[in-house]
Amino acid sequence: MNIADVDTPAVLIDLDRVEANLKRTQDYADAHGVRLRPHIKTHKLPRFAKRQMELGAIGITVQKLGEAEVMADAGITDIFLPYNIIGEAKLARLKALNERIPIRVTADSAETVAGLSEAFAGARKPLEVLVECDTGMGRCGVQSPQAAVELARVIAGSPGLSFAGLMTYPAAGKYAEAARWLAEGKRLLEEAGLPARIISNG
Repeated sequence: MNIADVDTPAVLIDLDRVEANLKRTQDYADAHGVRLRPHIKTHKLPRFAKRQMELGAIGITVQKLGEAEVMADAGITDIFLPYNIIGEAKLARLKALNERIPIRVTADSAETVAGLSEAFAGARKPLEVLVECDTGMGRCGVQSPQAAVELARVIAGSPGLSFAGLMTYPAAGKYAEAARWLAEGKRLLEEAGLPARIISNG
């Protein structure tokens, strides 16, 4: 078939280029000692998510609960959902998903944590929750390392939840600032007896 024969609209994927891109990204992470957890919103395809894990990714990141469910159905078993999940319907779906696979979420407010705890209190296994940190993007997240520690305490003391660490999506060009913010948060958490097992930085 010639490309001119393809009826439009159509999605065309250059598989050789995809493979090269996936491998280049994983090779970069490996060379720098970074545990890569790629965000699948760039492709949203289980086929490519699985290939990323075959190449060495430790899991995947998704944008919303529906994506997590689709990826879990496809056999992906380690998913990070960096989003505040609220509302009974979504919390019920999250709880069901947490029974099937390891999944982690973020929270940036005590209100979000309260909803998670209400849904997960008495669950067979706790939900792992990271504190989302605003390190300069000005979009979501707690506003200071001290606030991160305060919210970590709330998570750690909430039934059904387990504090897992810190997460940020840094502002473009402000990576050094994000690194300093997270380093201070890590230090304060250790002093508070709440070490961050995970520090996730976009």
